[in-house]
Amino acid sequence: MSTGSPGTGLGQGHSVAGASRATEPVLRPPADGHRGALVWRWTGDLLALSSAAVGGGLSRPSWALNIGVPLDYDRTDLAAHAAEVAEAYGLAGGGVALFTAADVTRARRRTCAGVAVDATVGVTKPTWASDPSGGWEPWTAGTINLVVQVPVGLGPGAAVNAVITATEAKAQALRELGVPGTGTASDAIVVVWPAAAPAEAFAGPRSLWGARIAQAAHAAVRSGIEPPGA
Repeated sequence: MSTGSPGTGLGQGHSVAGASRATEPVLRPPADGHRGALVWRWTGDLLALSSAAVGGGLSRPSWALNIGVPLDYDRTDLAAHAAEVAEAYGLAGGGVALFTAADVTRARRRTCAGVAVDATVGVTKPTWASDPSGGWEPWTAGTINLVVQVPVGLGPGAAVNAVITATEAKAQALRELGVPGTGTASDAIVVVWPAAAPAEAFAGPRSLWGARIAQAAHAAVRSGIEPPGA
């Protein structure tokens, strides 16, 4: 599924030597237990760092899922649900599964010089990271999910930094559009890169690849919030 326009942000119109083409997600229609899903299938040896409840942490994924669920979703066996969906789609090996009540048909892709970010943006229940009440909430199905594909290798510190950079860019987009929060209580992210590629040491927002991650993530989140035609 192609969403959004390529070349948004830093490095627009320039190719990256040796950069691999980011995998496009395939939109699957609603089925029993979900409201549609986005499916990424990868070939080759990839590494990923993710905050997802299913397949999170550092992994070598063959696929990723962004599963649309109802607003009143109340399943707590997320791994079992993800396994059901993965089996239905014939997905083999390990993977990462994200869940969202946002409309997955409105996913937005933005790219920047080889980096691709796919975002589903649900902001019906935004929250501040440091809530003044100090309260906590259980998982709810609002959710901003980001799938970030980087064409270069990332060292361990750079991988963590890539997650931080994309998250900061998301928060920047929310602030610019007047959303009262830094995200939602259930946001998730996965950053994917080729395992065999030489590892970059940095991915902060003022590093070469961090700046590209930030530009693509910021544009993807903004486009997911802004009304059509804005």
